[in-house]
Amino acid sequence: MDEFVDDRNPPPGGDPPVTAVASRRVKQGREQEFEEWVSGILDAANRFPGYLGSEVLRPSDPEDNEYKIIFRFDHASNLHAWENSEERQRWLSRSRPLLYQEEKVHVLTGLETWFTLPSKPGEPAPPRYKMAIVTWLAVFPLVALIFSLFGQWLNMLPTLLRTLVFTAVMVTLMTYVIMPRMTRLFSFWLYPDHK
Repeated sequence: MDEFVDDRNPPPGGDPPVTAVASRRVKQGREQEFEEWVSGILDAANRFPGYLGSEVLRPSDPEDNEYKIIFRFDHASNLHAWENSEERQRWLSRSRPLLYQEEKVHVLTGLETWFTLPSKPGEPAPPRYKMAIVTWLAVFPLVALIFSLFGQWLNMLPTLLRTLVFTAVMVTLMTYVIMPRMTRLFSFWLYPDHK
């Protein structure tokens, strides 16, 4: 059975966006087969509802055999559907001869997904006060910039539409552009023990 290390702490009844990080140690000489397996399982996940994308972090050192695959889903319920699907179970059974041990999966929700170092995606999130400070340092100038550049056009929209557009732009920029860079920039403070 797969070992799931579940770091989720969603509010009751919540169905937050989630990031799952699966770690696998590949047997020497089976790397090419594993790469083909990765392509197949990512293609299968891509057909599941709520799938937002994946990244594969390959070993950077020839002595290292650990691959990390990062899956992103729009809701925890969609990740659970993928985790429990027959399709995924079939792919996992195909991978077992290629691995030294069963996969380990860490699941992150909420702000923790913004604070994932690319080199250590399964590492615990920093303290909440640090996440709040770095998030504020990112949000304040971004809000000021958006209002400075587009405020006159935003003000022409009805309140509900203006809020919809503004928050969609904010969340997209924060998730895909700003926070990955802020996490790297402040990694010395967010992860003081990270080597």
